Amino acid sequence: MPRKRPLNAMVTPSAKRERKAITLDIKLEVLRRFEVGEKLSQIAKTLGLAVSTVATIRDNKEKIKASSQIATPLRASRLTRHRSAIMETMERLLRVWLEDQSQRNVPVSVAVIQEKAKSLFDDLQREQGESSQTEKFSASKGWFVRFKERHCLPHFKTNLTAAGNKDIYPEILKSIIQEGEYTPQQVFNVDETGLYWKRMPEGTFLSVEEKAEPGFKSCRERLMLLLGGNAAGDFKLKPLLVYHSENPKALKGYSKPNLPVIWRSNKKAWATRSIFHEWFTYFFCPAVEKYCAQNNLTNKALLILDSAPCHPVNLSDLSDNVRVEYLHDSTADLIQPMGQGVASAFKAHYLRRTFEHILEATDGEDTAIIREFWRNYNIMDAVDNIAVAWEELRPATMNSVWKKIWPECVQFQSVSQTDNIAQLRQNIVTLAQNVALGEVLGAAVDQLLCSHEEDLSNEELMQLEQQPAREEDSDDAAPVLRQLTTTELSAALSHFEAGLQVLTSGSPGDEWTLQVSRAVSDAITCYRELHSEKERRSKQQLS
Repeated sequence: MPRKRPLNAMVTPSAKRERKAITLDIKLEVLRRFEVGEKLSQIAKTLGLAVSTVATIRDNKEKIKASSQIATPLRASRLTRHRSAIMETMERLLRVWLEDQSQRNVPVSVAVIQEKAKSLFDDLQREQGESSQTEKFSASKGWFVRFKERHCLPHFKTNLTAAGNKDIYPEILKSIIQEGEYTPQQVFNVDETGLYWKRMPEGTFLSVEEKAEPGFKSCRERLMLLLGGNAAGDFKLKPLLVYHSENPKALKGYSKPNLPVIWRSNKKAWATRSIFHEWFTYFFCPAVEKYCAQNNLTNKALLILDSAPCHPVNLSDLSDNVRVEYLHDSTADLIQPMGQGVASAFKAHYLRRTFEHILEATDGEDTAIIREFWRNYNIMDAVDNIAVAWEELRPATMNSVWKKIWPECVQFQSVSQTDNIAQLRQNIVTLAQNVALGEVLGAAVDQLLCSHEEDLSNEELMQLEQQPAREEDSDDAAPVLRQLTTTELSAALSHFEAGLQVLTSGSPGDEWTLQVSRAVSDAITCYRELHSEKERRSKQQLS
């Protein structure tokens, strides 16, 4: 007997549930996000897709990319007018440029985007020759609307007047600090900055000759550093370095966990949310815990970040001891401590150290020897010089940059105690003269130091598009890890932990026991990091 419908049930015509159409450009956006390190669940949430749908798109990567080669335009349901190869390339490079702006938290306007698009198109057209000169492109508002739709672009950050918020935020921060009872030793800030690790000032023969070399690619000499420390200025965090290659030949024979930087890779040398998430969990939180223990402080910290896309919004949920606060977009550039002189002082130290390195290795007289040394100067040399430059940065500089956001914590009142950029510049000019590199002016040094934060040029964007790695930066090198398995490392660390537990349980609080425990913990830190590195690699291989 058929079941009767309840009286209050709504009668609706039977219909199949409408399926959401997934256009080709959305599929390509999913694949792009995978390539820059975003997690499956995050991509699904951002684009409003089911996790299973995102996984299916990932699994069909090759078919989708093959389809994209013949689809014109991406979202079209019917054929429209033909889009030239120059237009396709220009939009692809413009998308990379926009992502770079977003990475560095730089606001852009529609007018700026249109200007960059026109500039890219003109340069690409000149590169193609006379055969492409007939096509016209004005970067109109109509084109921008279609470009934004084709690439699923979000609303752009625009330049805002931030004076009011700049004045208000120190009071907001003050109340947070008072509420959490944080000391200057427990308040931290970190920020990303770019570094062209093998760039010489204009006027040196090295700069001239290197640019003239066939296949020279300045984008290959670009890396990203995450620099930071506490407001007291007495604790600088180990720099995070993101390079375009995971295993360059220069690192062969080195154990990455023992490098003076935290080594990570991304093909465009960008930080990603997954890289930052890992840094926060496995490096920042343990470093804070260790620092607090060494200084008899409560294990807690306040981390201040800008709202760059690579900074996950849920970091506070990952630690019971670290609170994370985000600066408003309109105030970050004006008051963020690491942006008030730390990065510029570091880069001046790095350039000076590089010249010192050349002088030590060559005596600075024979141009042929200098030329040979510079030809062999590799990313491992740069890592060593980065470590020296970061170490040379004075505590007073690290403390003084907090004066706009937390003036009460600034203890070093004498300017003579901070890093003097003008003096560093003069030192660099003098060293350049001693090395006989040619006439180097202070203005050229200033221009070089500023160039690290400049936008990617059209030439560099084209180089990124081509992407062939030079021989010394090849990823063909075998992973540089010690021959210990993850299981062996895990077992060894468990034995250490068990032994320390025996020592501390017999006499908890005993000063001598605590010193021994800390010494042992410090000694095996490299093995903990090696274990984390191997686990990370294992997860990457499975995903």
